[in-house]
Amino acid sequence: MEIFNFEYICNIINSNIIINSINLMRYFTLFVFLFFSTLSISQTRIKAQIIDIDTRVPLAFCKVEYLNKTITADWEGKFNMEITAFDKPLVIAYKGYQTKNVYISRDEELVIIKMTIDLNTYKKVEIYTDNRVNKIVKKVTENKKKNQPEKALKSFQYKNYENLLITANPDSISSKIDTIYKKRLFSKTKIKLDSANYKFKELITKHHLYQTEKINLIQYNKTGYKETVLASRMAGFKNPLYEYLGLKLVSYSVYENPFEILETPLQNPISNYGRRLYNFYLVDSLEIQNRKTYKIFFQPKKLQSSRLRGLFYIDAQTFAIAKAYYRIYGIVNINADYTFEYRKEENLWFPKKRKFTVLKGNNADDIKILGNTIKFNSSLETNPNTNATDQIYLTIESIPFDIELNKEIDFENNGIKIEIDEKGLDKPENYWTKFSKDTLDYRRLNTYKSIDSLSFSKKIERKIFLGKKILNGYYPIKLVDLDLRSLVKYNNFEGFRLGIGGVTNAELSEKYKIAAYGAYGIKDKEFKFGITPSYLIDKKSETWISASYTDDLNEISQINFATDSRRFKIYDPRPINISTFYSNKTTSVFIESNYFAKSDTYFALSKSRIDPKFDYTFINQGISYTKYNITTAQLAFQWNPFSSYMQTPKERIEIEKRHPKFSIQFTQTLPNVLENDFNFTKIDFKTFYEIPFISGHKSSALLQTGIAFGDVPLTHLYSLQPNNLNRDAILQRITFAGKNSFETMYFNEFFSNKYVSLQLKHTFNKIRLGYRINPEFSIVTRMAWGEINKENTHIGLEFNSLEKGFFESGVECNKIFKGFGLTAFFRYGPYQLSNIEDNLSLKISYYIDLGF
Repeated sequence: MEIFNFEYICNIINSNIIINSINLMRYFTLFVFLFFSTLSISQTRIKAQIIDIDTRVPLAFCKVEYLNKTITADWEGKFNMEITAFDKPLVIAYKGYQTKNVYISRDEELVIIKMTIDLNTYKKVEIYTDNRVNKIVKKVTENKKKNQPEKALKSFQYKNYENLLITANPDSISSKIDTIYKKRLFSKTKIKLDSANYKFKELITKHHLYQTEKINLIQYNKTGYKETVLASRMAGFKNPLYEYLGLKLVSYSVYENPFEILETPLQNPISNYGRRLYNFYLVDSLEIQNRKTYKIFFQPKKLQSSRLRGLFYIDAQTFAIAKAYYRIYGIVNINADYTFEYRKEENLWFPKKRKFTVLKGNNADDIKILGNTIKFNSSLETNPNTNATDQIYLTIESIPFDIELNKEIDFENNGIKIEIDEKGLDKPENYWTKFSKDTLDYRRLNTYKSIDSLSFSKKIERKIFLGKKILNGYYPIKLVDLDLRSLVKYNNFEGFRLGIGGVTNAELSEKYKIAAYGAYGIKDKEFKFGITPSYLIDKKSETWISASYTDDLNEISQINFATDSRRFKIYDPRPINISTFYSNKTTSVFIESNYFAKSDTYFALSKSRIDPKFDYTFINQGISYTKYNITTAQLAFQWNPFSSYMQTPKERIEIEKRHPKFSIQFTQTLPNVLENDFNFTKIDFKTFYEIPFISGHKSSALLQTGIAFGDVPLTHLYSLQPNNLNRDAILQRITFAGKNSFETMYFNEFFSNKYVSLQLKHTFNKIRLGYRINPEFSIVTRMAWGEINKENTHIGLEFNSLEKGFFESGVECNKIFKGFGLTAFFRYGPYQLSNIEDNLSLKISYYIDLGF
C-alpha cells in the first residue's frame, strides 16, 4: 500500500482550487447583484399631483424644485420625478400659497401634495392674461362664425356611434379581505370578515357594471338640430330606457354659450364675457395634422372656484379649436375631451371624437344615474381604496362617421329634438360588431350577457316600468292601472275618505280608455264618484277627446292649472286641515293635445252645480244665492320654449327640462247657456324658473298671478294656498308642510279676485351629520298682494284682502331621516300679528325619492 500518492494529492488540490474559484464567482455575482439592487432601491419614480387643501382643485403649473433642479407641473397639477435622495425635500411653490417642503418615503409611488393658502399674500396676487394670449383668445371669439360648423356651413349631417360604460379599473381595487371590529355594549368585540372588495374585484374583472350603445343620425340646417336614433341597445332591457337616449351630459359643440355640463349652463371661456371670468396662459406651440397650433391653458380668475379649467389647442391660421380638454372639480369630477379633424376643402375643424367621464369628487353622497345608485371615485387619488365602489366611473364616447357637409337637408322642425326609429330597437349582434372598435376589451363582450341575465332574474325592467307608473300615480293590474290617489285620503269635512279608482291601459286598447273612481266619506257619510271615457284622435300629437261626469267635493278658491302634471303624492298635506268644501256636480267635454311645439293644450266646456258645504250666501244684483249653476269654457296652455323633447314610439317625453316655463289659462262663463247664473272672466298665469349650479346648489323663483272680472262667488276666488291652523299654541299648529304653500297664512284668512305672488327659494347641498342623516337645507321667501271686488257681497265667512302685502320667510330642513324633515317660517310685514308666537309656523316635511 502506497503511503503517499502525489497524483492523488494534486487532483485534490486542483479540485479545491476549482471549487474555491466557483465560490469566488458566486460571491462576486452576489456582491454585484446586491450592489445594483441597492442602487435600484435607493431611487424611486413617483407620480404626484398638487391640489388645494380645501377645495381639492388641482393647481396648474406649480414650480417643483429638487436637488437644484426645477420642473413645472402640468395643467392638472401632475408631475413625475426620480427620487434619489430621500433626505432632501421637494420644494413646491405657487403664487398665493405657502411654500411647502415635501419628503418622499422609499415605498411611495403616488403622492398627493396639498397646498395651503397664504392669507398674507393671496389677496395681493394678481393673475392676469398677457397681451399675446389675450389677442389669440380674442381672435378665437371673433372668428367663431367662420369656425363653428353650425355657422360656417349651410348644413351637415353625420352618423354617430355612442357607447356608455359604467365600470372600474380592476387594478385600482384591492382584493384584500378586511377584518371589521364591532363593539358591543355588554359583551366582547365582534369580529367580522368583509369580502365585499374581493367580490367586487372578481366581478369587475369579468365584465363592466353597465353598458349601452346607440347609433344616431345628427342633422343640422338653418332651422336647427334634429337627432334620429337609428339603433340602440341597453344591457338588461328588452326595450330601451328612453330617458337615457335623450341624455345630454355635455354640449356637443365647444363653441356653445352657455356651455353645458351635467345639464348645468356655464359661461364658455371663449365667449365675449368669458374673458372676464377666466385667465389664459400660453403654454406652448406644436403641430397637429401638419398645422401649427397654440396650446393655451385657462382657469377661473378665482383660483378656488369649481368653474371650468382646461386646455385649448388653437389653429394659428384660422384661430379654430383643434382640440379641447375641460375639467371640473367639485361634488363630482368631470372630464370632457374633444378632438377635431381638419377638413382642407372647407378650411374647417370638424368633430372627430368626444369623450366624457364622471368620477366621484369631494362629496360623500352617492351620484344617481339611470335610476340606479352609483358611487364614483375621485380622480385625484387613484390608489387602491378601502371602499371598492368608490373606484367606479362613468364614461361616454361618441365617434362621428359618414360625414356629409353642405348637403341639402330637410326635416320637420316641430319642436321634437330626438326621434326614435322603432325599427332600430331590435338590431342583431352582427350589426353592432362593426361599430365596436375596442374588440380587445373582453369585458364588453360579457357585459350584455351578464346584465341581461341579472335583469331577468331581478326583474329590473319590470321594476322601472312600475316606478314610472307609480310616479304618475298608478299601479298596473293586467288591463287596468289602479289609481293610487283614490285609495285613502283625510280632511276635516269627510274624515277618512276611502275609495278605489283606475283607468284602462294599452293592454286593453291604445285607442280607447275609461277612467273611473268611487269614494266614501266616513264623517260626512256621502258617496262620491266620477267617470271619464276617452278616445285617441291622433297618436303622434297625443290628442285625446274625453267626456266626464263627477259628483264630488272641491276645496274653495283653489288655484288650479288644467295643464299641470299629476305627480303621485303619498299624502297631500293641505286638505287634511281644510273644512270648507263645496259639492260640485260637473258634466264636461274636453280635448287634451301636444299638437303645438313644446306645449300642452287643454280646452273644455263644462256645466257645474255648486252647493257650498259651509255657511255662505252670495248676493249678486239683489239676488241671494246659496246654490248656483256655472257654465264655462276654459282654454289652457303649458309652454316650455327652452325644453327639448323626444318622440318615442309610445309618447312624447320632455328630456331636457329648461326654464323658464309658462302656464296661462282663460276661463269664461257662458251667459244664458245651461242655466248659468253668473257672468265672469278669469285669467291665470304663472312662470317657474330654476337655476342649477355645478356645485349642486339650485335657486328657483315662482311667479303667479290671476285676475277675475265680473260677478265671482267665493268658491271661485283666489286664496293662495294657505296652510296654517287657527289655534293658539304653536305645538297645536304643527302639521305637514305643503309644496309652495303659505305656511303662516291661516285657512280662509284672505280671499282675492286679483292677486300676484312671488316665491324665492335657494337649496344647498346635503349636509352629512351622521349615519343616514343627511339633511338638505333651503331658505325660502314668499310674498303676495291682492284685492277684492267691493261690489260683490259675500256673507258667512269673514276674511281680509291683501292690498298691503303678505310676507313670510323661513328655513326648510328636508330629508333629515327617511324623507322626513322640519320647516320653520315667520310672518312679518303689514299683516304681522300682535302676538309674536302667532306669526311662527313649525311644520313637518316629507319628501319621497323613488330613485327614478
